[in-house]
Amino acid sequence: MMNSNNSHQVLARLLDQAYMEVFPTKTILDRLIHIPRHSYVSITCSPVKGLEPTLKLVEQLRALPEERQLKLIPHISARMIQDKGHLREILARLEAARVESVFIPGGDAPEPVGEYDCALDVLRDMAEIGHDIEDIGIASHPEGHPQVDDQKLLRFLQDKQQFATYMVTQMCFDPQAIVDWLKGIRKAGVSLPAWIGLPGVANMSKLISLSLRIGVGQSVKVLKKQKGLLRKMISAKPYQPDDLLAGLEPYLADPEINIPGFHLFSFNDIERTERWRVETFEKFNRNQHG
Repeated sequence: MMNSNNSHQVLARLLDQAYMEVFPTKTILDRLIHIPRHSYVSITCSPVKGLEPTLKLVEQLRALPEERQLKLIPHISARMIQDKGHLREILARLEAARVESVFIPGGDAPEPVGEYDCALDVLRDMAEIGHDIEDIGIASHPEGHPQVDDQKLLRFLQDKQQFATYMVTQMCFDPQAIVDWLKGIRKAGVSLPAWIGLPGVANMSKLISLSLRIGVGQSVKVLKKQKGLLRKMISAKPYQPDDLLAGLEPYLADPEINIPGFHLFSFNDIERTERWRVETFEKFNRNQHG
């Protein structure tokens, strides 16, 4: 086991390179001023509004002055793509916007809008079409998926990893569930680096509601058991992922588990989530030097 100074050092480094996920809304452009220049920002895709708001925000951000430039990771949900021709158009727009990384989930839409039902088919067609995108991320589910059984999820990861360079875990509040799942998929041959999806700062009621909707059931049980949760909810204090970080910390330097950093779900509460990230980084950075 690492000593605490070493584990603090690793945790500080991963927090320093953590990146934030945002929803493309009308006000988000101005609020992204809180993100440090040249940081990575992940832009989600709405199952209701489709890909256009995501692509439009990418183009708006790319048109900003140099001092506000960010590294953009648009979500291109498979179920929001019409067909291969549409995929070609999307890739052309991403190339024009100098996008170096994309995230290809299946998407949460109950029915696909076109020919693609899953991310694997999109990844295959992207490879066939050709592109200049350096990094391709795929979704992963430590606590399973409401519509897909665990064996099928594992097969998807095994099949998709030849087309991808990293994966991002779905939001989860149980550090042991994340670690056990990672150990299991590593034994099954899935070696992609795993960016851990970390819930950012959010109001508790909103967080629990969203978690139940996306099927993070076991994690919510863990969340509800956390000390002082009832008091926090009554006092309307926001959730912060400190307990989750503490549970993950002993495993962050394990090369077999291969965690290169954190993907922060901001729920568009950018200011509070970024403040938490910076303050927590500074605390662990101080600890390792103290």
